[in-house]
Amino acid sequence: MEPDLFTAAAEERQEKEPSSSPLAVRMRPRTLDEVVGQQHLLKPGSPLRRLVGEASGPAGPSSVILWGPPGTGKTTLAYVVSKATNARFVELSAITAGVKEVRSVIDGARRASGGYGKETVLFLDEIHRFSKAQQDSLLPAVENRWVTLIAATTENPYFSVISPLLSRSLLLTLEPLTDDDIKDLVRRALTDERGLKGAVTLPEETESHLLRIAGGDARRALTALEAAAGAALDKGETEIGLTTLEETVDRAAVKYDRDGDQHYDVASALIKSIRGSDVDAALHYLARMIEAGEDPRFIARRLMISASEDIGLADPNALPIAVAAAQAVAMIGFPEAALTLSHATIALALAPKSNAATIAIGAALEDVRKGLAGPVPAHLRDSHYKGATKLGHGQGYVYPHDLPEGIAAQQYAPDALKDREYYEPTRHGAEARYADAVEWTRKNLGRKRS
Repeated sequence: MEPDLFTAAAEERQEKEPSSSPLAVRMRPRTLDEVVGQQHLLKPGSPLRRLVGEASGPAGPSSVILWGPPGTGKTTLAYVVSKATNARFVELSAITAGVKEVRSVIDGARRASGGYGKETVLFLDEIHRFSKAQQDSLLPAVENRWVTLIAATTENPYFSVISPLLSRSLLLTLEPLTDDDIKDLVRRALTDERGLKGAVTLPEETESHLLRIAGGDARRALTALEAAAGAALDKGETEIGLTTLEETVDRAAVKYDRDGDQHYDVASALIKSIRGSDVDAALHYLARMIEAGEDPRFIARRLMISASEDIGLADPNALPIAVAAAQAVAMIGFPEAALTLSHATIALALAPKSNAATIAIGAALEDVRKGLAGPVPAHLRDSHYKGATKLGHGQGYVYPHDLPEGIAAQQYAPDALKDREYYEPTRHGAEARYADAVEWTRKNLGRKRS
């Protein structure tokens, strides 16, 4: 909305007394060059560069929809545009605004354009909270470029933004900030005149815990840093100790090095707890990995391996559950991914166990590596190309579907391995029926036990 007398006074006070604003607000970049992360959106000639006036010519700036997780810089980018652009800048939030406010902004934009030749940039936060009718009210203004829209959303715009508005805007996807991005921002806040001005230092151990707390959210990182800095200074300390940060944010530091021994030790304990069917221990190690900020895709990969290595056909649903969990995790990320990983971990821990598939492929690979292979039996060789018949390929092959029971008693393995038996199923869970099937088929194939 247009700034009123009180808003203008508040902004003036923030400029004169920076400490009256939260650290996250004070450390907002003033130019696009100060923005941390999102470099794929800040290249020369990009829509955001054009919005701040870094372009000329007949092509005007485009309306954009910024889509990304919380704390990745959507509001920050809009703030930079507001400071850098020569256009009139108006901000609305879909939480509090409605069609009336939107129409008021559009009317003001038309007057500013017609009367003063002044363009208007409208920043609309949380656009996914607008109803279809409310979004419809934006269309004429965006279509005729009475306003240049910057809309921000954490929800998938293909589901939450109407198609006509999407087609009139450029969709820009913000990526989660990396630990290095957050680290750069935190270190800048510690020393910058707008930030903590070097009043406190942050040891490496405390910094690592702060990054885990942040979880890729810049705003969360700066909020925790400001609170911990205040607590340290109240104690008369100039260093933010790990204990001070833990007390401030009420989260203990998990001893877990994502690049060291703890990474592999806890992952190993998770898998061994699943293998041992201790669901509670498995959930404990899963929680440690989640709380330490482990990559959810790494956890999901370990669960997929466990489903085949330790469960196999004792529960044929184990692998589909683990694969589905991995796919879901890749789509949603933390914090919701914790629910999916818990779902899969519980299912795998409580499933009947069998390592028969693991032993079977291990034994088969061992024989191959020893050189026990031999030629493929002639009747099994490809007979579809010209000249194959003259070589005897395919001759004598019995098509199993032509037989009443669908099984043909003929040799399939090479001569050197014709009586080898690799798969020895257990009687655990669903694998019991596979054990019966193996016994029956081997008998009907006329196989002799090795």
